[in-house]
Amino acid sequence: MLENQEVVIGVDGGGTHTRVMISSLDGRVLSYVESGAAWVHKDLQATHNVKQGIQEALQAADRTLDDVSGLAAGIAGYDSEEDLEWVKALTDLEGLNCPKWHYNDAVAAHYGALLTKPGIVALSGTGSIIVALKEDGQLIRNYDFHHYTRSGARFLAYDAVYEVLAGHTDGTDQELIEEMLRHWDVSTVQELWLLGQRGFTPDRRDRDRKFERFTPFITEAASKGSSLAGRVSDRAIYQLKVGIELVAPYLTSDTVPVAFIGSVINSSYFKDKLPVLLSNGRNKVFSIVEPRFTPVTGSVLYAISRVSGDGIQERLLCNLEKSVHTRP
Repeated sequence: MLENQEVVIGVDGGGTHTRVMISSLDGRVLSYVESGAAWVHKDLQATHNVKQGIQEALQAADRTLDDVSGLAAGIAGYDSEEDLEWVKALTDLEGLNCPKWHYNDAVAAHYGALLTKPGIVALSGTGSIIVALKEDGQLIRNYDFHHYTRSGARFLAYDAVYEVLAGHTDGTDQELIEEMLRHWDVSTVQELWLLGQRGFTPDRRDRDRKFERFTPFITEAASKGSSLAGRVSDRAIYQLKVGIELVAPYLTSDTVPVAFIGSVINSSYFKDKLPVLLSNGRNKVFSIVEPRFTPVTGSVLYAISRVSGDGIQERLLCNLEKSVHTRP
């Protein structure tokens, strides 16, 4: 008997990386590939990156475009109907004629983390968004209130640099300042100030990426006691708390599960501080839970559920868990 060749494609298109997973309809992971960013406002090669990732993943799985029964893609920066044109173009491969579903990457994260169960996912990495899934399957985002946490990587780095240039430092910040000067290839704060006066670097995308790459130094410095890094991080953490509490009334349960997704929110400083703030929450009792699966696995689950018309079955989850690429 020939093996069923039908597969689904799951995509987690982030602002830094795109992750593509090919799975059989019963959750057996056949391939996993990473490529460049999927957000066109951050990378002009975004469409190429996503298409290349899909093609490489299919090749690694020994499948063709004709074998694909459905594709689900969570895309960073897909925040309104106006974005749909460039979002659809990311997966518009000639010969890929299966049903396709596109949504914000936070939806993929929610599917992977909480398996369609009611709760909140707070995502903070390259970008930041907070999403609550209601008992009836409806979603609400902090974006719907025009609320932004400014806890995405580049925002922390911009804030830290501005604090240094404004002279808001003390003896606890020396190591961070030295790292900052090395990162920008200058010798003194005055040289960094002059670089900033000229806009740091002309291209916005390059500038944002340069700042983003410095963020791990900030979260690490906060853990080591830098008052500047702690101050910058605390502002972002407080806004994450506000965003989580903002969407929490959408859920009817008094106790709400919350999962953290992304490099910033899962840094040790953020992961230690945010739960403490949430324990003093006003609207709900928050239960911090570990995500079950990665966001790209969430997209695979989304695609399988749409193709099969069934809910999430335990056998499907067991098969997915066998792959190292599905684990957070």
